[in-house]
Amino acid sequence: MSTGERPALRLVPAPVAADAGPVPGAVELLPGRVRAALLDLSGAVLWRAEATYPSGTTDQAAIDAALEQVTRFPTPPTAVGVAAAGLVDAEAGVIIEVNEVPALHGYPVADVLAKLVHAPVHVEHRARLQVLGDRWFGEGRGRTTFASVSTGEVLGVGLLYDGEVLAPPGGRSGAHMTVAASGLPCTCGARGCWKTVATTPWLRAEAERRGLEARAVRDLAGDPLLDEYAANIALGLVNIQQLFAPGLFVLHGEAAEGGERFRARIEQRLREDSSWARSAEPPRVVVHPGPADDVALLGGAGLVLSRR
Repeated sequence: MSTGERPALRLVPAPVAADAGPVPGAVELLPGRVRAALLDLSGAVLWRAEATYPSGTTDQAAIDAALEQVTRFPTPPTAVGVAAAGLVDAEAGVIIEVNEVPALHGYPVADVLAKLVHAPVHVEHRARLQVLGDRWFGEGRGRTTFASVSTGEVLGVGLLYDGEVLAPPGGRSGAHMTVAASGLPCTCGARGCWKTVATTPWLRAEAERRGLEARAVRDLAGDPLLDEYAANIALGLVNIQQLFAPGLFVLHGEAAEGGERFRARIEQRLREDSSWARSAEPPRVVVHPGPADDVALLGGAGLVLSRR
């Protein structure tokens, strides 16, 4: 039975000798998709695999099969860090719920993976591991406070605050914070969640409603809908800035396709709504570069290193 406590996440991994042996492994478990990788201690991805499963499945065997497919590691990992969507019990290694995937409700991912890889398995919420990936290997290196933001089909915020990852038991990643009390219905059963206006499904539906031939951010260059989408993303980040004043926001995923106008619009909205905070660092938005966004896998590797 879980006590609700979780091991502390050490921000700087202990020194590891060059001949330390097997490298850390990472798994990212999302609705409909599983990815795995082996990484070296610089954060370079040495090997990767990916599998899909029906995102609405009620059969846990489908998840088992996808995990078995992606964890045929060519080299045994030291341990595996899992970046999981949904609500996570990190101590027990169990995914409590993922609204879109009934089969993941109560799914014992740590036990399943441990039997497959014959190595220790550590689990944490994807957004929280994402901020660790940025802290060790990306734009957050050297900082003690900043936010890491997933955009696209998945929405979430991980926070490093005064040198610690904010990871309260039962806490979520912000996607279901209420931004409009009488807003659209959400997959969680509530209305007006940030997720309902700041993810790709909203963008596709709104583009269709307006008669636009657009399926993603990259199709909307110069269209006012792109500015509206940016403002919707900023809507949740404003709340984060006002509560924690992280200053730096590192955007991942779909935001990379929006270009400079998209990034600048989010930053402008953040600055407009926090201009009163004279003593806080003015919010700054950067977009994680590169076509392959592996920050959750990097965070999984960082989780392994933090538990050595």
